[in-house]
Amino acid sequence: MKKLLAATAVALVAAALPARAADVFDVDKTHSEVSFKITHLLGKVPGRFDDFKGVISFDKAKPANSSVEFTIQATSIDTSNADRDKHLRSPDFFDVEKFPEITFKSTAVKAVSKDKYQVTGAFTLHGVTKTITLPVAYLGELKDPWGNTRAGFSTETRINRKDYGMVWNKSLDSGGVLLGDEVDITISLETVKQKPAEAKPAQ
Repeated sequence: MKKLLAATAVALVAAALPARAADVFDVDKTHSEVSFKITHLLGKVPGRFDDFKGVISFDKAKPANSSVEFTIQATSIDTSNADRDKHLRSPDFFDVEKFPEITFKSTAVKAVSKDKYQVTGAFTLHGVTKTITLPVAYLGELKDPWGNTRAGFSTETRINRKDYGMVWNKSLDSGGVLLGDEVDITISLETVKQKPAEAKPAQ
């Protein structure tokens, strides 16, 4: 009976304690990268997006409590060629006037091994939303010289641009087409942990 009472007391105390909140990290754009590659003729053309933001709520003890929201400004595409970038912003591709943002919002996070996760969510590109699952690696956490806690995350995935209504291409006289359909995407993020809000003085 004493053991039962003790166990019950421990359970009640644990239930009364506030649940551990997930750590919330803001993406540090200046130390992060969103890049891609697509086949052009016989090679791969690289590109990147320069303007993006995101928030990651990360609970390492209970990954299912984690979440991700990420937004890319489509007009910030940069392939180091002004004419090509102008074409990519046009209705033939991203149509940035009509679809200015590319977004991802998670719906589930699952741990698959140590520091490896599957993050499932709604991905919206060119006005089309599909559910995708990203393989995400947690790269660790440390204190920077200014007292901030930083964490790293990365993912690599592949999408078919035609699934999102981006179908422009050009046939070649020798056969085949100018561009491939599959796009390889790499996202490497350095993030900064949000600090607790300062307590307000009693009135």
